[in-house]
Amino acid sequence: MSEPKSANIHWHGANVEQGEREQILGQKGAVIWFTGLSGSGKSTVARRAEQLLLERGRPVYVLDGDNIRFGLNKDLGFSPKDRTENIRRIGEVAKLFADACVITLTAFISPYRADRDQVRAIMPEATFVECFVNTPIEICESRDPKGLYKKARAGQIPEFTGISAPYEEPEKPELELRTGELSVDEAAQAVVDYLEKRGYFRG
Repeated sequence: MSEPKSANIHWHGANVEQGEREQILGQKGAVIWFTGLSGSGKSTVARRAEQLLLERGRPVYVLDGDNIRFGLNKDLGFSPKDRTENIRRIGEVAKLFADACVITLTAFISPYRADRDQVRAIMPEATFVECFVNTPIEICESRDPKGLYKKARAGQIPEFTGISAPYEEPEKPELELRTGELSVDEAAQAVVDYLEKRGYFRG
């Protein structure tokens, strides 16, 4: 990890201990990192899981790949270097959300294993949950909700993951969702069940 360029800066801790914050909110911070091809269902499942958790009174928020590129990461493209920086930045944001005990659902292709591992490395133990949305490219391409595969096949989108750029599957994800076999509700419920069974929130 590189050191900050700024000099004379100091980390300021909270007046509230982390355990106290967790006790007050009734949950621990977690980052559910959805990764998978475009069209695999990452955002759709994350949004449905967010809805289910909110219905149970859980502080939760989705950080969506497209949305982040409208603001925080609007200066980045899709080169390997820019993809790495995109994931680095959102990893730092997700870490802050988790520190606030928010269940954070991130929906990014994040094609490089090393980038995802780097995000895991900056998180407190058991905070990062890699969720592989494992959907065959044939199904993703048949969905093609944004028409991106069609453009990529026509050569109109360079460095498109799965077509002209690589996707490195997770080796040992904590969660795996096969959205070609599961409905959106079933996949989202699997995320909620995982969090509850492992004590990220109570009741």
